[in-house]
Amino acid sequence: MSNKPLNSFKISRFINEEAYGGIMLIIATIIALIWANSSFYDSYHYVWHDYKVGLVWGEIDLVASLHHWINDGLMALFFFVVGLEIKREVMGGELSSMKKASLPIAAAVGGMLLPATFYAIAVINYPEYINGWGIPMATDIAFALGLLAMLGSRVPLNLKIFLTALAIADDLGAVLVIAVFYTESIDYNELLYAGLCLTIMIIANFAGVRRTVFYAIIGFAGVWIAFIYSGVHATIAGVLIALTIPARTKISESDYIDKISQHLNKFKLEKPDEKSTLLTKKQVHVISDIEDLNKNAHTPLQKLEHALHPVTAYFILPVFALSNAGVHIDGKVIDMLIHPISIGIICGLVLGKFIGISLFSRLMVKFKIASLPEGVSWNQIYGVAFLAGIGFTMSMFISDLAFKDESFKQIAKVGIMMASLLSALIGMLWLGLTSKK
Repeated sequence: MSNKPLNSFKISRFINEEAYGGIMLIIATIIALIWANSSFYDSYHYVWHDYKVGLVWGEIDLVASLHHWINDGLMALFFFVVGLEIKREVMGGELSSMKKASLPIAAAVGGMLLPATFYAIAVINYPEYINGWGIPMATDIAFALGLLAMLGSRVPLNLKIFLTALAIADDLGAVLVIAVFYTESIDYNELLYAGLCLTIMIIANFAGVRRTVFYAIIGFAGVWIAFIYSGVHATIAGVLIALTIPARTKISESDYIDKISQHLNKFKLEKPDEKSTLLTKKQVHVISDIEDLNKNAHTPLQKLEHALHPVTAYFILPVFALSNAGVHIDGKVIDMLIHPISIGIICGLVLGKFIGISLFSRLMVKFKIASLPEGVSWNQIYGVAFLAGIGFTMSMFISDLAFKDESFKQIAKVGIMMASLLSALIGMLWLGLTSKK
């Protein structure tokens, strides 16, 4: 039985969720900007930065601002879903073989190296700003896919798949950058404890433990809390926990087909009374057996991804935008835009992403290491390369880690929004003019 139609359906569903999530991100961003630049600015700052929530239990003190919990808590769940997506793509998706993965991975590498280089060149005379080099490396998949979906049939499904694979590879790069370069001090005892918990989860995976509650308890109480105290950003815990989630079915595809056929035959043979609207007892048992069979045919990884992806697209990312995009602009927006940090981010996201993705893709095809996706033109690759310059969510997240000074963070966020807007406009205009209906 071919999985191609099913995979296409899953990809279309994923893209649609990202598209609607992108719209909600835009709405949340507009609300945040209006709120932060209105007479209610004090309430914006109080709600997200001054209002403290959490719990204290013995020596464990988990009390912090809502902004902190969104960035360290909700975003850890977002990165958990990113980890599930990465594992799924590596095991059976667009990153599962070198033939499939080489082009989007190379494009992602180019789309990270050149933006970081452009930023470094822009701030070369200002060493105090150099730590922001990671900000223009990221791509916001929700925004990018949301805009691409607006073009409808003008762009082929394979182009959307290419952008999805590129963005997931890009996310993996961002995770590594955060883990390696944006961690200041490390408590190795906490990391050792987290590693022990991860080892238990991996052993449980190989032992056949499939209950998601088990992984949730060990992952939260063990890994995530240990990372909170370790100094390594808690979002990395989300990715590592995701990699331990079982990705194997309990029953093979052929056995599933055979058994489901047997159950359906049993169901047909049991005919209820024509006057009754109720099923027979045997039919009820058959339905129960089919439900158990369906559970065994699912992988915990795919069940979790299926359940959590809408949560991240429709709730976590819009809430992140609402709490992070509220840049208070006090009439100095021009000064903020011509600041070296902003110039570096704009050059990195708009030019660096475009040149890096286009150049590395061209080289891969020229040297016959990879080939263009079927039905996709070079003009469409160039359009996607511009759309990949929409850094927004991930770039804002990294900017909070890169800078301690609040004014630097505000300047960076203005640069991110301007760069993302320019990349979106150029990318949509390019694709609109070069893609036929």
